[in-house]
Amino acid sequence: MEKKKVVVAMSGGVDSSLTAALLVEQGYEAIGVTMRLSEESRDFCENDRGCCSLSSVDDARRVAEVVGIPHYVMNFKDMFKEKVIDYFLADYAKGWTPNPCIACNRYVKFEGLLQKAMELGAEYVATGHYARIGQDASGRYVLKKGIDTHKDQSYALYHLNQQSLAHFLMPLGEYTKVETRKLAEKYNLPVAHKPDSQEICFVPNDDYKAYLRDKNPACLHPGDIVDVHGKVLGHHEGVPLYTIGQRRGLGIAYPEPLYVVDLDMEHNRVIVGGAKDVFADGLIAGDLNWIAIDGLKEPMTVSAKVRYGRREGEARVEPWQDGKVKVTFTEPQRAVTPGQSVVFYDGDTVVGGGIIEKALKKEGMAE
Repeated sequence: MEKKKVVVAMSGGVDSSLTAALLVEQGYEAIGVTMRLSEESRDFCENDRGCCSLSSVDDARRVAEVVGIPHYVMNFKDMFKEKVIDYFLADYAKGWTPNPCIACNRYVKFEGLLQKAMELGAEYVATGHYARIGQDASGRYVLKKGIDTHKDQSYALYHLNQQSLAHFLMPLGEYTKVETRKLAEKYNLPVAHKPDSQEICFVPNDDYKAYLRDKNPACLHPGDIVDVHGKVLGHHEGVPLYTIGQRRGLGIAYPEPLYVVDLDMEHNRVIVGGAKDVFADGLIAGDLNWIAIDGLKEPMTVSAKVRYGRREGEARVEPWQDGKVKVTFTEPQRAVTPGQSVVFYDGDTVVGGGIIEKALKKEGMAE
């Protein structure tokens, strides 16, 4: 029987390296590919918390030699600049807080790399994500959480559709991180104990404020920091330098802790308030993608996650104007942030998700 060909996205980290080893053992004809993304990048977003070291290409090549597969480096710099870096800068410029690793997954890896893989005659692309792909009784592809609740990365993959899910493999969804490292030792992989990175791969020193000042200073205009009643408490150097829920770095002496509760780009103001003011009762989301259903026709109850690493909260999601959805939380959620993603779950199954456009407080719930 002819072996099925799979392109393995190899970052040089332990997760993608073990993915390659497992697929070879399972009988696939594997080809290792490391993606070159930008001059500043540490090569490839393996997980949604950050990327890899400058030695990632060498690490991936050494792993490929150990497991006995060919290894190539592919240039995705132009696509990465357009779909990730330009988007990152544009979102901050409009007062949103982007998630570049979700954009990288969506456009570069799960569209760009898949297209390249098909051109190479491969049937599949494999990644080191901690999530599971399966099919329901009707044959519909479903995306489920990884069994390691601390490493689950399904939140960053809600954009996958039926066509792409049919061509992706994520074998690590069945393992915990501890098991991954033990298996990497078993396969004698040289990166078995390589630490996970936590940075945005193209932002030097993980300092997005310095990056904004360097790459898009035109979006930064000094203005006022005001409380929820409009009283001026201080001054800022640019609204995009702040994010919802932020407490440190406000430069304001005040008798109680203050948090950023809203970013008012129209009036160039950063709005701050107390801890209770950071919570939202709901949100409006757009740019939606549905996996478990064809589309949202009527309200449904889901578990909603508004940021990676955050626990889900029960919510009611319903169709809204212009193809968007309105989400109403059973219990208010902290730091609901435009630009971040909201992902809907039914148990451990991803129903779908979208981009948060607006947080809703009690007085704005009927807007």
